[in-house]
Amino acid sequence: MNGASVLSLRNVTKQFGDAVAVDDVSLDLHAGEFVALLGASGCGKSTTLRLLAGLEQVGSGQVFLRGADVTGDTASARNVALMFQSYALYPHVTVYQNIAMPLRLRRLSVVNRLPGIRLLRAPVRNTIADIDVKVRRVADMLRIGPLLARKPGQLSGGQQQRVALARALVRDPSAFLLDEPLSNLDTQLRADTRDEIRALHKRTGCPFLLVTHDQSDALSMADRIAVMIAGRIVQVGSPETIFNRPRLRAVAEFIGHNRMNILPRGMAAALHPAGAMHDLGVRPEDLSIDRSGPLEVQVESFAYHGEETILRLRAADATPLRAVLRGDAAVPPQGGTVRLSAPLSALHAFDTAGLRVTL
Repeated sequence: MNGASVLSLRNVTKQFGDAVAVDDVSLDLHAGEFVALLGASGCGKSTTLRLLAGLEQVGSGQVFLRGADVTGDTASARNVALMFQSYALYPHVTVYQNIAMPLRLRRLSVVNRLPGIRLLRAPVRNTIADIDVKVRRVADMLRIGPLLARKPGQLSGGQQQRVALARALVRDPSAFLLDEPLSNLDTQLRADTRDEIRALHKRTGCPFLLVTHDQSDALSMADRIAVMIAGRIVQVGSPETIFNRPRLRAVAEFIGHNRMNILPRGMAAALHPAGAMHDLGVRPEDLSIDRSGPLEVQVESFAYHGEETILRLRAADATPLRAVLRGDAAVPPQGGTVRLSAPLSALHAFDTAGLRVTL
């Protein structure tokens, strides 16, 4: 926890007809922190963001902004910046005009936005000059100053994203909400943009909430991760805690580049005595081929990915497993059998209700 709560949900529920999209959710976004709301498509995370922003009204519960109850306030009254997957830039105006738009709409009346009005009224000239300073400052911060005269169609995807970020930041928002902002980017640009957003967060000190289905985004960018499953937040913690100590089997299976193996009780006893009573989880990266290993499996197939090779395996009771080898490691023959071992520190135990059990 990095400071006072800036934006909070308290026991918020939202239904659409008979479908419960958000179910008794409480969440805090503290000053200066970066939180990721992580979950699969359809779990309710984007609805949660819209409730925080004021784009949807809660069914029950409360929303607080800097300690004030804003549950009934509109989105425009909350001063919360939003950035969506589509960027939503205005294609017919310049980058400068796109960034300036929120300030012009907020600070200038319809009449004072007319061409030439600045020549007649000193207060309008002063406001326009102040807007200009803010636009150029945020453009320089995001390294898009040389692009201000261009239109969005003349920019790359990464440049368009920085314009969308600038348009959100120019308002000096209380909080910054990002809804799947990296989904449209290719692998390399995605990695670069993660670094840029994280650096931007550090420079501004503004609290960020990232909504994403991509665990790599959440793990690499966030100070805290809130995992959402079926409309409920089931675990909140640091990336290290979420990865190394998932409190639910469902979280354990969701988190990780390669899906965690779950060995059913009974068979799991080969790896640890607790496996006689509990299911045991072990990540593919933690399984090693070991001639004297306690677990015998058959090699069904393998997939080479350069840095790693993923083995698809099957245990004697037909439980499917995966193991990860270094890309330059010798691969056992398809159809053959191998023995596996795993360090005790890499094992995760879950009871019949799917709750974590201490080994």
